[in-house]
Amino acid sequence: MDTQDSAAPEGVAPAGPSRRIVLAGAGAAALAALGGCATYGAGNAPPPEDEPPPPEPDPTTSGSPDPPGGPASKPPPPPPPPPLATTGDIPVGGGKVFEGKRVVVTQPKAGTFKAFSAVCTHQGCLVSEVRDGTINCPCHGSAFRVADGSVANGPAGRPLAAKKITVDGSDIRLG
Repeated sequence: MDTQDSAAPEGVAPAGPSRRIVLAGAGAAALAALGGCATYGAGNAPPPEDEPPPPEPDPTTSGSPDPPGGPASKPPPPPPPPPLATTGDIPVGGGKVFEGKRVVVTQPKAGTFKAFSAVCTHQGCLVSEVRDGTINCPCHGSAFRVADGSVANGPAGRPLAAKKITVDGSDIRLG
């Protein structure tokens, strides 16, 4: 076994491993680390000659393998958003402002529901009420028709933007 570079007195054990042993150990550790790096990215390398290449994905499938026990299936659609209101909440010839959603829903005639942005096109105030067939802005007196959001009274010069709603039974939902 190798000892320190300067000889120890006879019969006395050396104080620790020699520099040569330490350097050899460090070199072996470095080689082991570099050897591990050599396999990094091996997933992109071509397969060895004795292994067949992996199968090509089937273009008629979604690209993900079937889970054990059955074919892949689409996840169920998300639940619909909660109702904004019910049809009974919206008076015929009037409407209701939903400040938190910044939308106003109207019922110009029985069974016909419309939705518009609740942001006045004059200077961006929120409309505050629906009365006597108009959607009214408290800031400068603009009014918009419940049937189509068009300007009934200025100073606003543009109609309220239409919003999409769906009526499912008695539920009214945005979107």
